[in-house]
Amino acid sequence: MKISIASDHAGFDQKQALVVHLRKQGHDVVDRGPQTDGRVDYPDFAALVARDVADGAAERGVLVCGTGIGMAMAANKVDGVRAANVVREDFAALCREHNDANVVTLSGRFVGLDENKAILDAFLSTDFAGGRHVQRVEKIHALEN
Repeated sequence: MKISIASDHAGFDQKQALVVHLRKQGHDVVDRGPQTDGRVDYPDFAALVARDVADGAAERGVLVCGTGIGMAMAANKVDGVRAANVVREDFAALCREHNDANVVTLSGRFVGLDENKAILDAFLSTDFAGGRHVQRVEKIHALEN
């Protein structure tokens, strides 16, 4: 799967480890930055990943900041993106299964690396259930207009 990933300074160390984790699993990973742990503004990096997903350059997106909240807010401003801030593995599966989330945002400060790996694995391995959830996702898209 082609995955676009980015962070801010607070999520940098976990992003670096998650890139390695994803590549070991055979995913095609595009690291959108930053390249150092120097202070940056998270909306700039959220936009890069969100646009990759919205434009079809990546199938899924991963964003890591201090809490994941700011990244989710920024990514969701891009039409076609359904970003979910996830702090539990079961929520990762549900955001895919019920909401067809295409971007996951993670907390680099409050959630440990092993848990974020489990969250990411669940996010990437869970399919959208379709069925009754399709019309709900369509209603989310309608809000963009």
